[in-house]
Amino acid sequence: MSKKIDRNYLEIFSLNELIATYNPANEFSLNVIDPPNYQLNKFFYKEIGKKHHWKDRLQWNEKQWTLYTTNINMRTYVLKKNEDLVGYFELIFHKDKNEIEIAYLGILENYHNKKLGSYLLSEAIKKSFLENPKRVWVHTCSLDHKNALKNYLSRGMKIFKTESISI
Repeated sequence: MSKKIDRNYLEIFSLNELIATYNPANEFSLNVIDPPNYQLNKFFYKEIGKKHHWKDRLQWNEKQWTLYTTNINMRTYVLKKNEDLVGYFELIFHKDKNEIEIAYLGILENYHNKKLGSYLLSEAIKKSFLENPKRVWVHTCSLDHKNALKNYLSRGMKIFKTESISI
């Protein structure tokens, strides 16, 4: 039996369009993972994705994860509270189109409902525009966190494409 999924693609063209949210307390830090560490990406993908039907990468082997995370056009940022992992986002730089895709973004369940998803998205957009892209885009679907679409729209992103798929 198949399940119908609604997918929305959203974009933002300028940092001036961003409706940023508050910064969390000083015990929070956001840093790019350098050097890349595929184990962190894999951990977040599994932990955050298990409730949102993220399955594509579950079959990846160590070499696939390493190739992905060490790609010169990909960066991973991790949010921590003191030394505890909180959330992450991955940015993919599509140089041929001069645009940046927010590939994955999420908060671990222990940190839900603290407005950290809004902060993380604001920072993903800010970090993206440091590269002067024409646009920053993302896609979300009805399997993602119940506030995902609302968060993207609240930050100033606009829907540019919608589709329904069956899985």
